[in-house]
Amino acid sequence: MGIVDIAVFFGFIAAVIGVGLWKSRSAHSEEGGAADYFLAGRGLTWWLIGVSLIAANISAEQFVGMSGQAASYLGIAIASYEWMAAVTLVFVAFAFLPYFLKTGIYTIPGFLEHRYNKHARSIMAVFMMVILVGVSLCGVIYAGALPMRDLLAHAGVHVSLVACCWIMGVLAAGYVAAGGLKACAWADLIQGTALIIGGALISFFAFQALGGANIADLAHGVGATTAADAAAPVLTAEMGAVQRFFALNADKLHMFLPKTDTIIPWTALCLGLWIPNLYYWGLNQYITQRTLGSASLAAGQKGIVFAAALKLLIPFIIVFPGIIAFNLYDKDMADSAVSDYVVAREAGVSKDLGLAVLAPSEAWQAKNAAQMPIVTAYNAEVTAKAAAAQKSTTVAYKSDTALGLLIAKLCMGRQGLFGFIIAALLGAIVSSLAAVLNAASTIFSIDIYHSYLNKRASQKQLVAVGRICVGVFVVIGCVVAPLLDDPKFGGIFTYIQEFQGYVSPGVLAVFIFGLLNRTAAGATGVTGLLLNPLLYFLFKRYLPQLDFLNRMALCMVIVLAVMTVMGFVARLPKPVVFQSNTHLNLESSKGAKWGGTAVVIATAILYIIFR
Repeated sequence: MGIVDIAVFFGFIAAVIGVGLWKSRSAHSEEGGAADYFLAGRGLTWWLIGVSLIAANISAEQFVGMSGQAASYLGIAIASYEWMAAVTLVFVAFAFLPYFLKTGIYTIPGFLEHRYNKHARSIMAVFMMVILVGVSLCGVIYAGALPMRDLLAHAGVHVSLVACCWIMGVLAAGYVAAGGLKACAWADLIQGTALIIGGALISFFAFQALGGANIADLAHGVGATTAADAAAPVLTAEMGAVQRFFALNADKLHMFLPKTDTIIPWTALCLGLWIPNLYYWGLNQYITQRTLGSASLAAGQKGIVFAAALKLLIPFIIVFPGIIAFNLYDKDMADSAVSDYVVAREAGVSKDLGLAVLAPSEAWQAKNAAQMPIVTAYNAEVTAKAAAAQKSTTVAYKSDTALGLLIAKLCMGRQGLFGFIIAALLGAIVSSLAAVLNAASTIFSIDIYHSYLNKRASQKQLVAVGRICVGVFVVIGCVVAPLLDDPKFGGIFTYIQEFQGYVSPGVLAVFIFGLLNRTAAGATGVTGLLLNPLLYFLFKRYLPQLDFLNRMALCMVIVLAVMTVMGFVARLPKPVVFQSNTHLNLESSKGAKWGGTAVVIATAILYIIFR
């Protein structure tokens, strides 16, 4: 890294922390209370909410995992996580947010006490604590430390994975503990803007490189829709970057994959993918905490719709560059796969390591054996090791290296740009990490400590407990995160999604049922929350061939069915009424409604274009 890169990097970090702490002075003043610390005094504006939602959401899991999935056979189909999220956000703005702000809750579990009973609130609080600390926090730290270590190594700065975990953890915990949600929101404004600009720059340079590359050196992507008799694309030197992109990746530019696909079958788009989306954007504390801090209902709705509009842009700065990375650097991806394969074999790991095998299913492989994109390793030394380990020199691509390759090959050497990109990526990771820490500390302080351990706790005590929790949780996360590097976890994406499935379908079912049926007794909500983990475990064990999205859909349908039956048997004497417990203006935003409608229409058009 040059002097300019180093100056830009540290200048960015200083600006993020400085602005966050400056704007959150009231959170650590004598007058500052729990609302100031945990919910930014319920004074967040719409533009701050919108950018903060994106910054909290976009992390290494998206930049590394999503670009890597795009480089593999999935192509643009992985964008469903982003484009369907846009529609989900519009739904949350008008279906969930009015109830949340009206009841004046600090946490999402707190809403269940209004609708069901205190037991439902406590169960969800415990579930969310386990998921936030044991899954989200550890996953975000690990997923962030991995690319940071590799990118710094490209720049000649060698830092261990453990050290990267602690650096990011301490950075995030520092301003969260000091300034709470307001510090997070203002830091997110800088980091969210930087990650969008950084992603756009990477996309620009990727298309520029594709347009100027030697045709003979370009690899064409093979997607899930590739026909058995498909011919290689025809390229000419006169083609521009966009023309080359569409010619090389015709079979990767489809949103609807076969129903046999194990990651995003088209059947999952009907219900399965909506479950994690609705849970994440509407009921996940570390995302919704920003909307709970809205200055008014209109501000919250405008902010959410603004975030929905930004979600439509994300695939163009993450997914498209990932696809191009394979076109440009397939040989490097092959070498990385061989290296990992040899290391794993020497460690005695014989299972599938998830090295981005480009074929979506065994049936597809059998049908298209002649066109399988399995390649011979290009590094002679590594090939020899692979041959000695497995008596084979053919391996798959490691597509998760897509982002690192783009940054290392296209951004390094440009004065200041590499430092900015690294800072933007670190900012994206720290934003998500800070959001998780703030959410976990809020749930523990409000739903557990205040409800069970010290019901008479003062506002000052609650804030103190929250700050202590931030420190404790970040230590847990930094200790556990490096352990996820073990191949037995099957990759960070699998780790996060599998464990979320134990909670998200049941929580979503309980909330939707509770809003639609106001007469079912509190035991109905408790049953729904406890039934889902059992169902998910049974399906995972006895129907392992069922992909996790359809597994979640099946769990939710059964939970809703059981709750519906219970609703007829266990009834309240009169319907639940959600009493207003806030001073906020609860008038809905007409502008947000028009904007939300435009987002939904734009999403439908994108699915039609890339059908």
